[in-house]
Amino acid sequence: MFTEKDLRQIADQGATLVTVEKQIEDFRQGFPFLKIIRAATVGDGIIRLEEAAVNQAVSQYEEALPKKKVLKFVPASGAASRMFKSLFTLMDSYKGTAEDDAKFEKDKSFQSVYYFFNHLEDFAFFHDLKATFSEAEWDKLLAEKNYPQILRHLLTEAGLNYGNLPKGLLQFHKYKEGERTPAQEHLVEAANSCTVRGGTAYLHMTVSPEHREKFTSHIAAKKGAIEAEYGVKIEVSFSIQKPSTDTIAVDPENQPFRNPDGSLLFRPGGHGALIENLNETDADIIFIKNIDNVVPDRIKGETYRYKKALAGVLLDVQAQVFSYLAKLDTADETLLGEIDQFIQKTLCTQPPAAFASLSTEEKKAYFQTKLNRPIRVCGMVKNEGEPGGGPFWAQNSDGSVSLQIAESAQIDTQDPSQKDLMETATHFNPVDLVCAPRDRFGKPFDLLQHRDPQTGFISSKSQGGKDLKALELPGLWNGAMSDWNTLFVEVPIITFNPVKTVNDLLRDEHR
Repeated sequence: MFTEKDLRQIADQGATLVTVEKQIEDFRQGFPFLKIIRAATVGDGIIRLEEAAVNQAVSQYEEALPKKKVLKFVPASGAASRMFKSLFTLMDSYKGTAEDDAKFEKDKSFQSVYYFFNHLEDFAFFHDLKATFSEAEWDKLLAEKNYPQILRHLLTEAGLNYGNLPKGLLQFHKYKEGERTPAQEHLVEAANSCTVRGGTAYLHMTVSPEHREKFTSHIAAKKGAIEAEYGVKIEVSFSIQKPSTDTIAVDPENQPFRNPDGSLLFRPGGHGALIENLNETDADIIFIKNIDNVVPDRIKGETYRYKKALAGVLLDVQAQVFSYLAKLDTADETLLGEIDQFIQKTLCTQPPAAFASLSTEEKKAYFQTKLNRPIRVCGMVKNEGEPGGGPFWAQNSDGSVSLQIAESAQIDTQDPSQKDLMETATHFNPVDLVCAPRDRFGKPFDLLQHRDPQTGFISSKSQGGKDLKALELPGLWNGAMSDWNTLFVEVPIITFNPVKTVNDLLRDEHR
């Protein structure tokens, strides 16, 4: 199947032949669906904190903060091109004729484009865009409704090049003192939630190789003012998704897909590959949040508050886990029963059917595996129609049942009972996680040992007009963390404000 040239390419990729052959076998065999038992709901897998509990959790985190190294981990390689999909279409096809106007006014898909131009001055990038023209040129373009030329200056190298930049480097929010990008907003969040005044906040961003230099220079230019304003030091580090985590593509017959020059095609393995980046960080507590889920300062208060509350819940549970682990070897039957209840009720992990027949020593070994692993607390918001992974009770490969974040691609929607269960989800995951990656001795877990390799999925793509199949690795907060202790905590919807299309920036939460 593979030539000597292929083997050299695989080695240059940082992969191994064994890995590539396993991926091809995955294409042939497919992946088993995740068996969901029921949706996690408030009182049954999702914790709803009362006001007093929120305050207590915040206090617990703030008291521990001076002794902890806290890291904010932000996947920031996402391209902005999808934000501008409708604008790209207009740029390529609008000629400014009356016929065009009539066509676009009737086409619902272009109503958002008209909304965009009617509110152009409200965008944070407006002044930068206008500055790419002279005053006379700008007035003439507007008078002639030369929208394509304006869009070329917004989206291409003729101007701001927003269509080819990552989201993290676009102007999102307006302030009296200037505009801010999502990268800047994450600096502000880190300064306010990851350290105390006079301390050091740590921010890590995963970026694409071609944009690393842009991020580095942008952060260097903006970081000092934020450090001075909040009285902290911010250390920012970057990493890229490792080429070795790219996966081989195959044709519809599951044979390696080849480029016109005969070389193999490797594709990025999805955000699940970032578990390797996360595994190489150094922190006691790690906050994970997507690059585009940021808001202006005026409504950041609830974001800070609930981030700290999630971390307080994490620290409380971690302390209990460490206490039980320290006593486990000498535990009597009474304490073992207490540990069993803690794992079932607090850690939301139900034992397999064979558990009752285990000996005392076998039960201790089982408890050891369920206690001694990474912990994550995941914010969950009420489902108001936004896409996103849902919280479920799901069956694991060892027969236990625990909380998992499941994407629709992981669930067998051809099975009516599974589809019905999926549709009962009341909440979804906004990617707001707090993680404890160390054991009770302060040693970091090897996170790669706590993922489920059978939770990847296969998607259909094309390249050069030819159909292909692509393989995505277990998602970062799905299969890549399936063997973590997981708690779900309800958080307010105001803490979730992603920007999926450019017009989302016109929502009240971003102005």
